[in-house]
Amino acid sequence: MSRKIKLIWDFRGTTAANTATHHEIHLKEFIVARKLPINITGFKIIDDMYAIAFMIVTEENMIMVRDALKPHRAEIYTEQ
Repeated sequence: MSRKIKLIWDFRGTTAANTATHHEIHLKEFIVARKLPINITGFKIIDDMYAIAFMIVTEENMIMVRDALKPHRAEIYTEQ
């Protein structure tokens, strides 16, 4: 079984929450367009000036997604 990677986009400023929620829409569209095997996306509002959007990908798809979407960072995903 392949590891899962959480790709993360950071958004800062007064519009961070709105930008992160909107960015998730585009992540979902990308998953459908590329027919990726995992469709886990989300966003998290950290505080009123910082939010993130994220996508979970398999290790095999990570480089293709990374090169296409340019996330700010990544981490190994552990299901909670």
